[in-house]
Amino acid sequence: MEMAIGSHPTCKLTPTKSLLSSSRIIEPSKLNPIYSSSWQKRQFHGRALSIKTKSINSRTPLRNSVKCSVTEATDSTTEIKPQLVRRDGIRNIAIVAHVDHGKTTLVDAMLRQAKVFRDNQFMQERIMDSNDIERERGITILSKNTSIQYNDTKINIIDTPGHSDFGGEVERILNMVEGILLVVDSVEGPMPQTRFVLKKALEFGHAVIVVVNKIDRSSARPDFVVNSTFELFIELNANDEQCDFQVIYASGIKGTAGLSPEKLADDLGPLFETIVRCIPGPQIAKDGVLQMLATSIEYDEHKGRIAIGRLHAGALRRGMDVRICSSENECRFGKVSELFVYEKFNRVPVDTVEAGDICAVCGFDDIQIGETIADRAFGMPLPSIKVEEPTVRMAFSINTSPFVGREGKYVTGRNLRDRLFRELERNLAMKVEDGETSDTLIVSGRGTLHITILIENMRREGYEFMVGPPKVINKKVNDKLLEPYEIAIVEVPEEYMGPVVELLGRRRGQMIDMQGTGAEGQTMMKYKIPTRGLLGLRNSILTVSRGTALLNTIFDEYGPWAGDINTRDLGSLVAFEGGTSTSYALASSQDRGQMFIRPGVDVYKGQIVGIHQRPGDLALNVCKKKAATNVRSNKEVSVVLDTPVEFSLDDCIEYIQEDELVEVTPASIRMCKNPKMLKKFRGN
Repeated sequence: MEMAIGSHPTCKLTPTKSLLSSSRIIEPSKLNPIYSSSWQKRQFHGRALSIKTKSINSRTPLRNSVKCSVTEATDSTTEIKPQLVRRDGIRNIAIVAHVDHGKTTLVDAMLRQAKVFRDNQFMQERIMDSNDIERERGITILSKNTSIQYNDTKINIIDTPGHSDFGGEVERILNMVEGILLVVDSVEGPMPQTRFVLKKALEFGHAVIVVVNKIDRSSARPDFVVNSTFELFIELNANDEQCDFQVIYASGIKGTAGLSPEKLADDLGPLFETIVRCIPGPQIAKDGVLQMLATSIEYDEHKGRIAIGRLHAGALRRGMDVRICSSENECRFGKVSELFVYEKFNRVPVDTVEAGDICAVCGFDDIQIGETIADRAFGMPLPSIKVEEPTVRMAFSINTSPFVGREGKYVTGRNLRDRLFRELERNLAMKVEDGETSDTLIVSGRGTLHITILIENMRREGYEFMVGPPKVINKKVNDKLLEPYEIAIVEVPEEYMGPVVELLGRRRGQMIDMQGTGAEGQTMMKYKIPTRGLLGLRNSILTVSRGTALLNTIFDEYGPWAGDINTRDLGSLVAFEGGTSTSYALASSQDRGQMFIRPGVDVYKGQIVGIHQRPGDLALNVCKKKAATNVRSNKEVSVVLDTPVEFSLDDCIEYIQEDELVEVTPASIRMCKNPKMLKKFRGN
């Protein structure tokens, strides 16, 4: 108990008269009313506003009243619902954080120290990021399940995505757990995704442990980060018990943790102890009828569809006949063919799973996320999973370029439709609708990255298709047009602040806050900006800041239409003749702008081959060959070509305008003019 006193508010102390008379306390009446009760706790527990050690040590009886606030909440819940009991031998937790705050590295350290792997076994970095795209981009896209054994307690761990575009994954996972580890960078503090996942966890009533990660960084500022996190709890209307969160200081890369930033243990023992102490066991109806909510779906070539979720009540056995319910009036029957639980890093087959544990079930070819596996005779469905609505949409259509079928395996509209609707089975945050024509489908997601990852997966699977520019999803309320707004946080060196502020101002951004960060010379600016203004913004910010700026965004709310926004100032260079590009033609073309192609590349009429140096499009011939004559030149003229600009898939989607398309194939990514929206190019 003595260890908990030196940490941030996790434990509730009984205030005494001597503490209340401390000179460091300001009159609560002078504060905003919403801060009153939690503000008083802050005076007793916060590191930045801490009481002198002498006064605490002089009151030894206080230590006997230290009690984790989660325990109090648990007891009261049990009294209200006596038929529900806590299963003590299991802890179900999700690790959530903003992108790049180190949660996957922290999971690696937890797995290592829990002896999940042999001492001589090779273990790659970020082992939970098993997807190829995850490793290439260095981000978590899909949630992953694993478990470790700490003393007599099994800890089920779910690693979640950190990017706001994949918030739907996090929302689903919160149905399976009783608490979260909120990982926060020791320099950056709470970021947009931190706010989003914390808001959802508080709505579920989950217990929260704050892990200040990367504490070994030279510019770490733990006091600022803890205070900022506490203020975030207040902003999100957390109750008093939730504001009494435990703080752990850790270094995921070194595998160390402690209750004080100055005194870290040699391992993650303090983190494991805190999880067991402050995260309650799952609340179950042990003698109730079977109920399990399918929270995630996986597919295996041999086992078929695998439903993953937490068993809420009863017991599930292999070979058991069950009922699958989507609502009270829509049920069908099935049989459990195989049953697995997560042990260490593997799925282990078992015969029976008790309520409270996370398991994987096989035997249902048509089960969907949000459906309930229930008792065959008396089963009732659990509330279905709900996620927030998408904010961005893109048009997918069949490939109509002259190069169609050269590189792809699946090129027809039927192939495209089947693949997109198959994606809906496990991606709840995405929607697919029919477009204006029979060969067009409208895909809606939580952001451009959300849809771009789908496009990248499809091209790797052999699909060939075209996508249009991203568009925001507007709403009409009381005959007023509303559009989505996002909170954008930009970190930039002071020398580039001017161009970045000017750029965000042109895109209708409104500055909310500006402050210096822990890093010397770095400034953090917080903007509220229409989602339309963010399209193509990332590349523009990197250009004006010489590649030094960091941009993070998250959806905020729907607000009034902000007016017209110009997201691109320059036009495109468009090929008006097909063929193979030549050095001779490119030498004269590169004076008109930056080229995308090299000599010897096949192009077709209408393909975008470069960026025009002026507004408006320019048509040119990049396949022109040098005329052959019978006059012998004294010497060959060497042609010096500039290095072409290489755009990734994300860059191409950000670049294109209303009348342009991105052609996606397994081997190439090209941009072209939309033949259905032909314009008169300059030069025709």
